[in-house]
Amino acid sequence: MFGMSHETFLLLDAVVTVVGLIVLITQFKLHPFIALTIAATFLGLTSGMPIGTIIKAFQDGFGGVLGFVGIILALGTMLGKMMAESGGADQIAQTLIRAFGKDKVQWAMMFAAFLVGIPLFFEIGFVLLIPLVFIVARRTGVSIIKIGIPLLAGLSAVHGLVPPHPGPLLAIGVFGADIGKTILYGLIVALPTAIIAGPIYGTFISKYIPGVANQELVAQLAREPDAKELPSFGITLITVLLPVFLMLLKTFADVVLPDGHFFRTLMDFVGHPISALLLALLLSLYTFGHRQGIDSKQILKLLDASLAPTAAIILIIGAGGGFKQMLVTSGVGDVIGHMAVNAQISPILLAWLVAAVIRIATGSATVATITGAGIVVPVVGMIPGVNRELLVLATGAGSLILSHVNDAGFWLVKQYFNMTVAETFKTWTAMETILSVVGLGFILLLSMFV
Repeated sequence: MFGMSHETFLLLDAVVTVVGLIVLITQFKLHPFIALTIAATFLGLTSGMPIGTIIKAFQDGFGGVLGFVGIILALGTMLGKMMAESGGADQIAQTLIRAFGKDKVQWAMMFAAFLVGIPLFFEIGFVLLIPLVFIVARRTGVSIIKIGIPLLAGLSAVHGLVPPHPGPLLAIGVFGADIGKTILYGLIVALPTAIIAGPIYGTFISKYIPGVANQELVAQLAREPDAKELPSFGITLITVLLPVFLMLLKTFADVVLPDGHFFRTLMDFVGHPISALLLALLLSLYTFGHRQGIDSKQILKLLDASLAPTAAIILIIGAGGGFKQMLVTSGVGDVIGHMAVNAQISPILLAWLVAAVIRIATGSATVATITGAGIVVPVVGMIPGVNRELLVLATGAGSLILSHVNDAGFWLVKQYFNMTVAETFKTWTAMETILSVVGLGFILLLSMFV
């Protein structure tokens, strides 16, 4: 077509489609769900797919993603809501602050965010913990930047790298990776990455941008905790980390026990992400609910309220799955896979680069993850020995890079920390970029051993 080979045309078609997707989101301010649906339809039509195949591919991709991730999002959101309302997150933060002391309070905030962030969306974790930044800054006299950047790093690292967060889970589904191994490798990579981007960088940059809290927000949010008794640190930790423990135990059973063994079969069921999160949620209804004096009617209201904010996220994820499937069905993915093989570029680096470019252009880590994974997945079948779990992490790391003015998170941080745009670039944007680049370094290092 137009004097080009079919492969070249498909590649150009994909480039035009992705650029169009970026323009629809960034210039025309179109909702990502609508933009992804339009982009998927355009790619199907222009690549020569039959009309019936286009609709079916989009439906299959949409439903295939949400059949798993939609359930995970619902369960994880409800677990996070129970932890927030019971004061469990406050308990984790206060315990770590007492353990670390005033001089190392930034480390306490990073570890608190790292733990609290495991079952929570970034935005929910941010809103939940930001009052603690104001309270701790007021009590200790420490700069809000020195305290806040470690908190943001802890939340962002687990959001991009550790299941059951939606980004890594999406990539696990696309690449066919093992969830237990991904959690293990994700924690190995995320913790040192968060330390470098959080307490270490936060301490450095706070010397130049100490930050002055927005007094209206301080007055509204920095109230002292209610007098009610909080759930204990141990109970909170057990509840929050139960799904992670069960998923890791499943992977361990798969490695050491033979097929058909009773315990392995049991763990395949109990350690599945849906089962593990459901069990943790049921436990939280007691530990964060009835045990804290919250009655059944109030628990039902909390769970109902927790689901409303996830509707848009679920639609975006579904449309992203449809777009990914269109890339695969149209043959674009195979063309990109062959190019990567011929160019002899590391699949891990390719996954990071593709996700990073889409993240910078669209401002959406979710769009970057699902689109990047869909583009890179054909490489898995063409290059033997590719570690699928590390591809998941590389895609997640790339999706964190260079948050700027097209990212809602950029403005969220700017307003809460009362910074100028330039100061937000030097703190939040730099921290996100450090997370992405350092995370890639640790992933490449880990690839030498696994």
